[in-house]
Amino acid sequence: MAATPALPTAPPKPTWDPRKPEPPFPWLRPTIRIRLTLLYGGMFLIAGILLLSIIYLLAAQALHEGSGQSFSVSGANLDITSSTCPAVNSAPTSEINAILKQCDAVQRQHALDDLLSRSLLALLGLAVIAFAFGYAMAGRVLAPLGRITRTARAVAGSDLSRRIELDGPDDELKELADTFDDMLERLQRAFTAQQRFVGNASHELRTPLAINRTLLEVHLSDPNAPVELQQLGKTLLATNERSEQLVEGLLLLARSDNQIVERKPVDLAEVAEQAVDQVHSEAEAKGVVIRGEQKTAVVQGNGVLLERIALNLVQNAVRYNVPEGGWVEVTTEVQHGQAVLVVSNTGPVVPAYEIDNLFEPFRRLRTERTGSDKGVGLGLSIVRSVARAHGGHISAQPREGGGLVMRVALPV
Repeated sequence: MAATPALPTAPPKPTWDPRKPEPPFPWLRPTIRIRLTLLYGGMFLIAGILLLSIIYLLAAQALHEGSGQSFSVSGANLDITSSTCPAVNSAPTSEINAILKQCDAVQRQHALDDLLSRSLLALLGLAVIAFAFGYAMAGRVLAPLGRITRTARAVAGSDLSRRIELDGPDDELKELADTFDDMLERLQRAFTAQQRFVGNASHELRTPLAINRTLLEVHLSDPNAPVELQQLGKTLLATNERSEQLVEGLLLLARSDNQIVERKPVDLAEVAEQAVDQVHSEAEAKGVVIRGEQKTAVVQGNGVLLERIALNLVQNAVRYNVPEGGWVEVTTEVQHGQAVLVVSNTGPVVPAYEIDNLFEPFRRLRTERTGSDKGVGLGLSIVRSVARAHGGHISAQPREGGGLVMRVALPV
């Protein structure tokens, strides 16, 4: 019996967060510049120690050979004085030779010690200069990488027109910069083609749907139309409306996946209040109470897209609620330097392992594809895309007793 192949596992989620703040002491980071500086300075220090050791040994050998001449003092009534060897001043004649040899050895060792101490001080000073020079040279060598990094950060903000255009010798860094420029050129062409496609698709898809809706509404307005035809018209009109929602959702999802270039101050409290007003009638029809306090929380972004975040969350909270006695709580405030929108609701129990699936397009709780009259399955996908485009994120947690707590955090 053949073994059942193992199901492919999902790749691990990335742990790097581009919004992670810089460390408080960036100069303590083990950057390439610091490592190159330590490498240059360490190599100089090792070479200096080796050179100092060789010079010390050669000097010791030269002093030993230079003072290797034999001498002897003989005679009577000798008067020998020396300022560098005071022991010979009052020494008897028989001991002068030994004292002179001992003084010669002491002077030779003193000269070697003095040479060693001065050389170490000179080596220490040159090592400091070498580390400083290595740091400066490493910065100069890595300057092109800094330009590449700054260009990459600018591109991360959807400025695909930026180029590195690195000048200088045709080395590895220039080759890397040219390759990066070519990649940006291809990305810009692809992005422009995508924008053009979204614009064309917006027109080509909306027009026939609008025509179909108009024709259906005209036929439904005829009072002499048979009941079967009116029922069919209402069904087709609901299907057409669903298709329009799907098209609008897909186009909004395509637009919101990109970073927001033009930003204006937007108060999340006002956005949440507008969303609550739009869903109020639907909530009353379903017997759902909307409550919560909206405090001022101003962010920089696109008001239309931010309103879509609040509207989608509140609509989902109302539509996926309990049949009786349900409630939705909408709050906004500023926490830890972020504007936070929280939408909580009663509803069915949501297993924790199905939370991630809710943010996938066309996915619902225990439903793989669209097939419900509550929406087209793009609401939370659009919310996540818009939040990411504003540099924020959304998280969901199951409530005890059923329902969800949706939390959107955006930088102020």
